[in-house]
Amino acid sequence: MNLNDAQEGKEYIIKSIETDDEELNSFLFSLGCYSGEPITVVSRRKGSCVVSIKDGRYSIDPALAAAIIV
Repeated sequence: MNLNDAQEGKEYIIKSIETDDEELNSFLFSLGCYSGEPITVVSRRKGSCVVSIKDGRYSIDPALAAAIIV
C-alpha cells in the first residue's frame, strides 16, 4: 500500500521507497523518509498529502506519495 491509500491520522512504518530517481531518493532521505521510519498522513488538500515525519510536516504531491510504500 502506498501513502495515497493510507488513512488520515494513522501511523504507518515505511517499508520502501519505489522510485528510480536518485535525486528524489536523496530528497526523501534528507526529510527522514526511509525504510523503518514511522510516517503519518495528517491531512489531504487539493490532491496533495500532508505528512508528519519525525518532528516535521511536509506537503507532498500524489506522485511522490505513490512512491512511498507503507
